Amino acid sequence: MEIKHQAQETKGSFVAYIDGQRAGEMTYSVAGVDKIIIDHTDVDPAFGGKGVGKAILLEGVIPYVREKGLKVLPLCPFASAMFKKMAADIGDVLV
Repeated sequence: MEIKHQAQETKGSFVAYIDGQRAGEMTYSVAGVDKIIIDHTDVDPAFGGKGVGKAILLEGVIPYVREKGLKVLPLCPFASAMFKKMAADIGDVLV
């Protein structure tokens, strides 16, 4: 799986590709200088159950925010559930 980050001034996304096919995406909005809001996660049904959303979060979003010194507000239900489930591992970046 390959995860690519796309960023504009106030929004961005992490997109996962499997064998060159777009498998899923997690989008966010920039909230000030120190925070992002994860607002949506979408996984193509063809890749459902393969851990795409989790991989986007753990291999894309979390390393990015740690590197940039940002915090995350997970408004997306999937991201919010992942933060609750994995609080010991990724809770350090939670708002």
